[in-house]
Amino acid sequence: MANHQVDDELIRKLAKLLGETGLSEIEYETKDWRVRVGRQMQAVAAAVAPAPVATPAAASGPASATPAVNHPGAVTSPVVGTAYIGPEPNAPPFVRVGDKVKQGQTLVIVEAMKVMNPIPAPRAGTIGQVMVANGQPVEFGEVLMVIE
Repeated sequence: MANHQVDDELIRKLAKLLGETGLSEIEYETKDWRVRVGRQMQAVAAAVAPAPVATPAAASGPASATPAVNHPGAVTSPVVGTAYIGPEPNAPPFVRVGDKVKQGQTLVIVEAMKVMNPIPAPRAGTIGQVMVANGQPVEFGEVLMVIE
């Protein structure tokens, strides 16, 4: 199992199936291995309008997060798991906002089913945003960092 390559195509198909069915998690198993794909279910806010002064403040949170999803430098999680921003518990993070990174440099580790998956920088650039905290659960496709 340690030498098994991640089947990106299978994971994408399972993730698409999650969206089509409305399920929050799906698991696929063969004789030799298994993969589980899940997504975070978010509650939809009620249609009660806040006071006009509060509306811009409430809109600023999601508005700042939304561009990260569509940003060309968004680095997303390839699996459901737990994000670790450093190589070990008390070590400094791999990268911080403002750090220059090279393509292939490890940015974060995502642990999935007791396997540590280093997430490399897909391109060179500067870290513009770190979207996860150490030990935070992450979903497939969730933005971990943004490279400017």
